[in-house]
Amino acid sequence: MLSMKIRIKIFQWLLPVLFLVLGCSRHSTDPKSVFRYNEHKNIGSLDPAFSKDLADIWATNQLFNGLVQMDDEMQVKPCIAKTWEISEDALTYSFLLRKDVYFHKHELFGVDSTRAVVASDFEYSLGRLIDDQVASPGRWVMGKVKDFEAENDSVFTIRLKQPFPAFLGLLTMKYCSVVPAEVVDFYKSGFRSNPIGTGPFYFKRWEENIKLVFRRNRDYFEKDESGNALPYLEAVAITFLPDKQSEFLQFAQDNIDFVSGLDASYKDEILTADGQLQSRYKEEVNMIRGPYLNTEYLAFFMDSEVPEIHSDKLRKAVNIGFDRGKMMTYLRNGIGIPATGGFIPKGLPGYDASIGFQYDPDQAKSLVEQFKIESGNNSPKLILTTTSNYLSFCEFIQRELQKTGLEVTVDVIPASSLKDSKANGKLDMFRASWVADYPDAENYLSLYYSKNFAPNGPNYTHFSNEQFDRWYEDTFLLNDPEKRSQLYTRMDSLVMKEAPIVPLFYDEVVRFTRKDVKGLGINPTNLLDLKRVRKQP
Repeated sequence: MLSMKIRIKIFQWLLPVLFLVLGCSRHSTDPKSVFRYNEHKNIGSLDPAFSKDLADIWATNQLFNGLVQMDDEMQVKPCIAKTWEISEDALTYSFLLRKDVYFHKHELFGVDSTRAVVASDFEYSLGRLIDDQVASPGRWVMGKVKDFEAENDSVFTIRLKQPFPAFLGLLTMKYCSVVPAEVVDFYKSGFRSNPIGTGPFYFKRWEENIKLVFRRNRDYFEKDESGNALPYLEAVAITFLPDKQSEFLQFAQDNIDFVSGLDASYKDEILTADGQLQSRYKEEVNMIRGPYLNTEYLAFFMDSEVPEIHSDKLRKAVNIGFDRGKMMTYLRNGIGIPATGGFIPKGLPGYDASIGFQYDPDQAKSLVEQFKIESGNNSPKLILTTTSNYLSFCEFIQRELQKTGLEVTVDVIPASSLKDSKANGKLDMFRASWVADYPDAENYLSLYYSKNFAPNGPNYTHFSNEQFDRWYEDTFLLNDPEKRSQLYTRMDSLVMKEAPIVPLFYDEVVRFTRKDVKGLGINPTNLLDLKRVRKQP
């Protein structure tokens, strides 16, 4: 029997979900056509210019569109721009816009009215990203843009400072969504909670930290392959339970439809040790699994004053001194791919499984012994800084490396402190991860370009290599995808040879849904796209 205290907690968890369903019911919405999910991290803004976190991106993806969009195979597809042309010098992009895209209705357009999207709306929207007064975290997306303009209502042109083959991928980011100037100018910073876009759903209600509701946009411009109007769902209901364990409890009780990711609090409850659904869930739950553009790794600060950090022998000993496969089985129930390749994750052109390190404990011991003899230091030590979420991984590595004669001390600090300290060169060795901002390996390799030294760029290791820098700059001039991919592999191989990092694993997207949810896909950026989702009991 459940204690009264637990019953009260469960009732408190259920209240937001009940309010959402009842609230939608008052508007003649069939609860069976409401997609319910939980966001354990609060949403900061519904303004796409501030969509920097996954929670914000998931929400704004239902409300807004851009010129182009990414499909589940990471191919750039038309969206509001139905076609585009790229000049021979790869500097000018001309987009031809659809004429049947309308903003969600708002009184500023007139009573119960809307208006069509035109090219000047994109001129305004992209201009916001570089406006100092707006202070959008998406400003960097426009870093390679020289200028842009609306040629007329239907043609929008962007000119680059230099060729950048991954530029279309950048434009798929939610930062680049179109917004109406008159509505943004009216609400100003309040647009974060009064969003008006063009997406498959429109904003209905938001009680921060309690519930968020979107309703179906019946004027949405996209159709399915049979010509049927999208989206299929009548509403999306988001709750804000603060932890993953509570979220999973609601999923198990059929109060939400979807859970993303694998948390230590429930991984053994739902999955077997080899990553299969536990038998008790097979009749009610579907699991979807695929590559995620996220590399989890340990990093060495190459400008450190610690002698052990400067030893390539010790850095390589760390790389080969623990069994990644064993680590993934015991700590992640097999979810994730052991990183025996380079920094580029599986799923991106340029990935090569053969350029990394394989588990070799005897060779690791030999390298540590060589360091001791050469340095005269018989007790080499490293301090590995991490957050509590990854303590189990770091302790596993710590135990394995002790067998090689290398002592590792694990230091646990808050995530905010780790973020600040690694950016400012205050940590000698730390755990980190890199999730792709856009699906091109250049995004990963930018972490090793010497002009990107943190805190002014993402090169947290302060790795520097002249050959790497030359190759990195050469990639911008290569429009041939195959040649660019080959160069990416060579660059990644060079980084692994120097070993400024220890790749741990390439993450996987894992999604659990109720059996009645149909059409929920999966993609390597873990974007939540609900416009083709149905609920069919």
